[in-house]
Amino acid sequence: MTADEPMGLRERKKARTRESIQRHALRLFEAQGYAATTVEQIAAAAEVSPSTFFRYFPTKEETVLYDPVDPLLIEAARKQPAELSLIGVIRATLKDVRENWPAEVWAEERVRQRLVFTEPALRARLSEGHIEGIDMIAGFVAERTGRAPDDSEVRAWAGALTGVLLAVGIARFNDPNLDWFDELDRAFAFIEGGLQL
Repeated sequence: MTADEPMGLRERKKARTRESIQRHALRLFEAQGYAATTVEQIAAAAEVSPSTFFRYFPTKEETVLYDPVDPLLIEAARKQPAELSLIGVIRATLKDVRENWPAEVWAEERVRQRLVFTEPALRARLSEGHIEGIDMIAGFVAERTGRAPDDSEVRAWAGALTGVLLAVGIARFNDPNLDWFDELDRAFAFIEGGLQL
């Protein structure tokens, strides 16, 4: 056993606890409404104490605002072939996750996104998530291109990508039958073609 293994086990346990709390929170929000659901109810459903809840999420709002999917998408994007363009990487990543990720991941993500767009307190904090998203994407682009994450063109590219995600998220909120993956792929193909209208 290496010195890293115990930390790895602890980190995995923490990740599972965070996932469990968020999963139960989303289930309760959907079943009984966001405002009617308390931290105590979420903690009880996840079989943790309220103090444990607050170690993972400082507020009830954070159980919705925490985005577990973006880091997974970045991880999947890192595995794409080096010869792909940046947009090619994004499109290939979306294709991979669509084919390989469990349906329940996307079902939970749909609930989370719907709450973000419908609850006024959450919607007011959307811009915070966009800033974090731009930072995360800029970090990935910097890795991929060898440029600095604070390079203005890197951040502009990350901002454009975040804008596409927001636009498609809003479209999906307005039309629940919209295929998120197809719509994103069309949007990224449009960007790849030079944004010609």
